[in-house]
Amino acid sequence: MPQLIKKPTRAASVGNKPKQIDEFVGVVNTQTPEVSIAHMQSASGWVEPGQTPTFDEYTVVIKGMLQVESQEGVLTVQAGQAVLVKRGEWVRYSTPGPDGADYISVCLPAFTLDSVHRDEA
Repeated sequence: MPQLIKKPTRAASVGNKPKQIDEFVGVVNTQTPEVSIAHMQSASGWVEPGQTPTFDEYTVVIKGMLQVESQEGVLTVQAGQAVLVKRGEWVRYSTPGPDGADYISVCLPAFTLDSVHRDEA
């Protein structure tokens, strides 16, 4: 029988400003290690530390703009666009635009604190 996921679990965020992370599917909310699906909302001017995750991350921007910095350059991902960051690539996310960003992130396998490998402060 299909499983209804009644509500997400709010996860802690990192960065210079608050960011709302609601995990619908993943290790915390559904005990699913194969994939995580989260709705994220970040304010204008938010930036997080760089990271080199051991998961693929697919991100679809719903509203605003997400900036994705890698060792090869910087991508600007607008509403209606998506970005794929492959596991093992260094990346840093930010929302420098005036409206911040509203986006969905899918991680394969699921996001965990042990698999994100954030840069040290």
